[in-house]
Amino acid sequence: MENNVTIDRGILDRKTKIKRFFVKNMVTIMFIILSYIGFHYSGLSVPFFMSELITRFARNGFLVLALIIPVMAGMGLNFAIVLGAMAGQMGIIMVVHWGITGVPGVLLCVLLSTPLAIIFGFLTGKLLNKTKGQEMITSLILGFFANGIYQFIFLILVGSVIPMVNEEMILSSGVGLRVTIALNDTIRYALDDVWRFSFIHTVLIATIIFLIIYAVKLYKMKKGETADAPTDKSKTYFNLGVVVALLAVTLGVMFSESRINDLQVPMITFAIIGVLCLFTYFLSKTKLGQDLRTVGQDRHIAKVSGINSDGIRVLAIVLSTLLAAYGQIIYLQNLGTLSTYGSHEQVGMFAIAALLIGGASVTKATIGQAVLGTILFHTLFIVSPLAGRNLFGDAQLGEYFRAFVAYGVIGLSLAMHAWKKYLQSKDELGM
Repeated sequence: MENNVTIDRGILDRKTKIKRFFVKNMVTIMFIILSYIGFHYSGLSVPFFMSELITRFARNGFLVLALIIPVMAGMGLNFAIVLGAMAGQMGIIMVVHWGITGVPGVLLCVLLSTPLAIIFGFLTGKLLNKTKGQEMITSLILGFFANGIYQFIFLILVGSVIPMVNEEMILSSGVGLRVTIALNDTIRYALDDVWRFSFIHTVLIATIIFLIIYAVKLYKMKKGETADAPTDKSKTYFNLGVVVALLAVTLGVMFSESRINDLQVPMITFAIIGVLCLFTYFLSKTKLGQDLRTVGQDRHIAKVSGINSDGIRVLAIVLSTLLAAYGQIIYLQNLGTLSTYGSHEQVGMFAIAALLIGGASVTKATIGQAVLGTILFHTLFIVSPLAGRNLFGDAQLGEYFRAFVAYGVIGLSLAMHAWKKYLQSKDELGM
């Protein structure tokens, strides 16, 4: 009898765990299914799809990671990274005007955009401190307001009040910048082309790195330097290493004579994204990271603990805005074209959608969720037009679906996260 009760409890516990897993990851699971269906009906070859995905991840990964720090500080999803993108574009405009090319041009963009992004972030943080509890809607409206000022400067003041003599950049009237500025002769692929490496070899290197991290964590655990069990977070690195290794072997065998061997990974760009991941990880382990989380969980407790919550919140927004400026520079050097009045407009929308698809919420976001979300979001962007055409016989329907993915995913994700929170609360109450 006791054995039957034990078995029943084990089955119930297993069912509860499975239910909690699906409730916790329902957003991500839904978009994994959508991505698979879209890829199946798109008819794209794996090599072409992988090439597009590598390019898009290198282009957008940094911007998505820039959103994590404000979430840690309890400020929700920072739509105001648009201001950081504007700062990055201002640096690019100056560099293109001066004709500085290559890596020095990118470094000068970074140098010029840094003080602008810090100022924008500081002012944004101060404003958001005045609107506690309404940070997301405030940052969204602030982005629209800042966009008006940005357009006033570059459409009206440049060429009239701000002197600029450059026929390739200025409108024929002599006032205002052109709608599109080509970066081909200045900073296009300046970072990406420094070092490109074979995709298969890159994946194998990533496998070795994951396995080394796992081995180090296991060694520290055996020496008693860490309490992590091998079945806990450290096991994740082992699993990642195995999965990545299997991916490399599978692709190498299946497409040994196809374009998979010709895929090249922009190593410097990926290394920069990796450095940001490490920075975010180590920041969370520092005193500042603890302060960020404390402020995010409860400002009253933070105040009692002697933490300047307003200052921490401003710092979080400054860091996010600064990272967004750098991310926009990476994005545009890869894209090769600056849409003067449009490149920055959807930066916040796309980055936030990617983060939410990865399983993040307005209260919690991790590096893994940012990476997974970027992959899933841009997978849908790659496959949706062709999938729509093949399913419905009209390429335009695919474009409509792409627009839905871009604009509807945030509302859908937030609704699903609210539902998930409701289900979790019912589960905790035993209802």
